[in-house]
Amino acid sequence: MSIDYKLTSNDSLTKLAKRHGIETWNNLIKYVKNIPYGRTSDRANLSLVILENTGTCSSKHAYLKQVADFNHIPNVKLILSVFKMNPLNTPKIGDAITGCSIDYIPEAHCYLKILDECIDVTSKHLDFAKIKADIIEELEIKAEQVITFKDDYHKKFIKNWIVKDSLPLNFDEIWKLRETCIKNLSK
Repeated sequence: MSIDYKLTSNDSLTKLAKRHGIETWNNLIKYVKNIPYGRTSDRANLSLVILENTGTCSSKHAYLKQVADFNHIPNVKLILSVFKMNPLNTPKIGDAITGCSIDYIPEAHCYLKILDECIDVTSKHLDFAKIKADIIEELEIKAEQVITFKDDYHKKFIKNWIVKDSLPLNFDEIWKLRETCIKNLSK
C-alpha cells in the first residue's frame, strides 16, 4: 500500500492500537501480522487479538476491518475464501491428511482486499501466493460474520463437498482431521 492513514477514531479498538504505540494503518497491519497465530479466548471480542497477543485469520482480519471502518480507510474489504488446504500450500499441517483418501480439506480463510491487493496477516510466515491458486471461492463479509457465519458457511461447504465428490469420509471425520491441521498450525 502506498497511502498510509493516521488512526484518528476514538473507538475502543483504535484506542487499543494507539495504547500500543500504533498511530498509522500501515503500522497496524505490520503489528498484527507479527502477532502469533492462535485462537483467542472469545472469538466475538476482537480486542483480544491485541490484548491476548494471538489471533487467527478471522480475528486478525476482522479486527483490522473494524479499525479501517472506524477510521474511514477506503477500499478495505474483508474476504472469506475457501481454499484447498494441503501439505504443499500449508506445510505446517504436517502429515495430518496423508493416507486419509483425500488430497486436501476445504479450509475457510479470511484476508483483506485493499483495492485488488490481497493482504494476509494470518502469520508472519504465511505466503499468500502459496494458497492463491488453490482458492475455490471468495465472498466479501462483514467483521461480525467471522463469529458464526464463517463456521456455518465452512461446515456447509464441507458437507456439500463430501456428497458432490462421493468421499469415503463423513463430516465428523473430516472436521476432526481439519482440527488436527489447525492445531499443527498453532505450534
